[in-house]
Amino acid sequence: MSTSRVRLDPARTRAGVARLLRPKSIALIGASPTPGSLGAGVLGNLTRFGYAGDLYLINPNRSEIDGRPCLKSAMDLPEGVDCAIIAVPQAAVLDAVRACAARGVGGAVIFGAGFAEQGEAGKALQDELARIAADAGMAVEGPNCLGYVNYVDGVATTFGAMAPFPVNGRRAVGIVSQSGAMATVLRAALQAHDVPVSLYASTGNEALNGLEDFLEFIVEDPATHVVTLVAEQFRDPQRFLALSRRCAELGKPMALLHPGRSAAAREAAQTHTGAMSGDWDVMRALTEREGVCVVETLDELIDVSEFFIRYPQPVTGGVAIISDSGAFKGMAFDFCQTLGLDLPEPAPHTRDVLGAIAPNLIQPTNPLDLTAQALVDPQLYRKTLEPFLHDDGVGSVLFGGILSSPLVAPRKMQPIIDAARELKLTKPVIFGMLGDDAEIPQDIITTLRSLNVAFFRSPERALRALAAFTRHHNRRKLPASAPVAPAPRLPSGVIAEHEAKKLLAAAGVPVPRSALAVTREEAQALAAQIGFPVVLKAQAAALAHKSDAGGVVLDLADADAVARGWDEMHASVARARPGLALDGVLVEQMSKRGVELIFGARNDPQWGAVLVVGLGGVLAEALHDVRVLAPDLDAASVADELRRLKGAALLGAFRGQPARDVEAAAQIAVRLGAFVMAHPEIAEIDVNPVIVYAQGEGAVALDALIVAR
Repeated sequence: MSTSRVRLDPARTRAGVARLLRPKSIALIGASPTPGSLGAGVLGNLTRFGYAGDLYLINPNRSEIDGRPCLKSAMDLPEGVDCAIIAVPQAAVLDAVRACAARGVGGAVIFGAGFAEQGEAGKALQDELARIAADAGMAVEGPNCLGYVNYVDGVATTFGAMAPFPVNGRRAVGIVSQSGAMATVLRAALQAHDVPVSLYASTGNEALNGLEDFLEFIVEDPATHVVTLVAEQFRDPQRFLALSRRCAELGKPMALLHPGRSAAAREAAQTHTGAMSGDWDVMRALTEREGVCVVETLDELIDVSEFFIRYPQPVTGGVAIISDSGAFKGMAFDFCQTLGLDLPEPAPHTRDVLGAIAPNLIQPTNPLDLTAQALVDPQLYRKTLEPFLHDDGVGSVLFGGILSSPLVAPRKMQPIIDAARELKLTKPVIFGMLGDDAEIPQDIITTLRSLNVAFFRSPERALRALAAFTRHHNRRKLPASAPVAPAPRLPSGVIAEHEAKKLLAAAGVPVPRSALAVTREEAQALAAQIGFPVVLKAQAAALAHKSDAGGVVLDLADADAVARGWDEMHASVARARPGLALDGVLVEQMSKRGVELIFGARNDPQWGAVLVVGLGGVLAEALHDVRVLAPDLDAASVADELRRLKGAALLGAFRGQPARDVEAAAQIAVRLGAFVMAHPEIAEIDVNPVIVYAQGEGAVALDALIVAR
C-alpha cells in the first residue's frame, strides 16, 4: 500500500463509488466458461442474481460464452460503462485499468494479488494503477479483494458461488471489510441468522479508494440500517470519525472490529494488506465517543450486529436471566460480574408475581431458577417472562434453557414462541441454550428468529454480546464537542516542570504553591514564604526524570534543612548528569499523602487529542491500569472511567481510609483535556502523580511535563 495515495476530489469520489456499487452496466474482463475460474464464478453469480443491467463479456480468445457475445478487449467497450470487474492475472491488470480509464468506466473491482502487500515492486505497480484511475476519475475496489455483493439491486461481483438473499424492505446490515474473508464470514453468519445484508464490500489493498469511501456510501444508503466494519487500519481517521458522527445522526448503529491490540496483530496487518496499524486504545476511545460500538472478537461483531437489527430501541437496565438449572444460575452470576453486566434485583411487584407462580418451588430472584418444574409445566417460561417485561429495572431477558433432545425442545420452546407471538416484546428477548450442538428441530430456531428472538447455542456467547450491546446503549451520550479555540503556540521541545505547572495552573489545574530559586539563600527565603515543610526539585528541560538523578529532596522542615538539601541535590545531579545546567530549583509546598493517580494527554498525529487516566506510581507501569479517553468527556464520564480501573477500590473507603474525591480528580482530567485540545502542537503531557485526597478535600497535580512539537 502506498503511503502517499492519490486522492480524488470528494464529489468525484462519491460519484465513482456510487457507479461502482450500483451499476447500470458491467464489463467482466476475463470472462471464462472454465469452472473454478474467477471469470466463470463472477458470471455465475451475476446470472443467479438476475443482474438486469447491460453486461459485457471480454475474452480475447472467445466469441461467446454461454450464448453471450464476447468482446476482444476492454478498448471495445462502449463509452461510460459503470463497473468493470477485472478478473485477470496481475501482469494484465495495468493494461486493463488503462483501457477502462480510456473508455470512461466509472469504477473497477480488481481481484488480483501481488501488489503492495508483496513489497516495493508490488507497491510501485499499485501506485501506477492508482494514478491511472485517479487521472480518469475512476473508483477502484482492491486490488487483492473479493469484490462486493449488492443484495438490494441484485449485483454480485465476487467469484465465490453466492445465492440471492433479497432484503425485501427489512432492516439490513451493510458490511465493509478490508479483509475479503471477514466480509464473507460476516455476510454468511448474519444471513444464516436470518439477518438481511444490504451490501458487503471488501476493500483489499485500497489502492485508491479506502474503507472510508465505501463507508460513506453505506452510511447514506437508505436500505442500510446497521453498519458493520472490520478495519485493519484507518487510512483517514479524521474522516472516519466524521462518518461515525454522521451515522449516529442518522440513527444507524455502527459496530467495529479492529485487530491490532497486540504488536503481533499490528505486524500481521502490515503483511496482510500493507497497512500500518495505529494505536488501538486511542482508536477505541475516540470512536466510542462518536457512538461506535467497538468489539473485540468476530463472534461479538456478528452477534452485536444482529442485536442492532432485531432490537432497534435503546436498551437501558440490566438483564433478567430465566433458567431451569441451579448450577447455571451460579455460573451466570460469575459470568455477568466478569462482563460488567448488571443483574438487577426484581422490583417488588415483579417479586410478588414471581413468588406466586410456584410457591415453595421457585424463589423470586434474578437469575431465576425454574428448577425441574419447568419440564413438568413448560408454561412457566411464559409466566415468568411477562413480569420481567414490565419491570423497569430490566432491559433485556435471556432464557438459559436446557435443550437435551429433539423431543424435549418443542415442549419447552413452544410457550416462548407463543409469548413472542402474542405479547408485545418491548425489550430484547434472547434464547441461549445449554447443550451446544445437541440436536433440536431447526424449525424452532427459524420460528424464534422470525419473531425477533435471537437464538444462540451458548448462553455465554449471548451474554458477551449482550454486555457489549448494553454497554453501548448505557454509555453516556454527550453532545458534539464545540470547536476549541487554539491557544498561543507553546515553544517546541520539553517544557520543564516549573513552566509546565504555570501553564496548567492557568488552565485551572490545581498545583501546590511553589516558586523557582536560583540560589541557596533564595530557596530558603521562598521556603519561609511558602511555609514548611517544602520540597526541592531540580529544574531543566533535559532532566525529565529528576528522581533518577537525585534531583528531588522531600520534607525539608526548616531553613537549615533547605540549605543541606540544596547542596546534596546539586551534588547528586552533578554526579548523574555532569555538565547539565539547571534552570533553577523549584521550591514547593510539601503535600500531604493521598491516593496517587497518573494523568496524561497527547495529540495523536492521526486520531487527535486523547486523555489517559490511571493509577499512579509504579502501579501504572506494573499493572497497566489505565483508561484511554476522549479529551472532551464531562467530569461525570471521567469519574465513571476512574471507577472502572482495576485498582478502583483504592478510591473508595478502603482499609480504614476514607473515600477519595474522585469528582475533583475528574475535573483535573477535564481541564487537561481542554488544554491539550487547545494546543494541537502538544505531543505529550505527563501529570504524575495527581494526589487525590478524602472526599471534599480535592486533588492536586504534584508534577508535570509537557513535550511540544
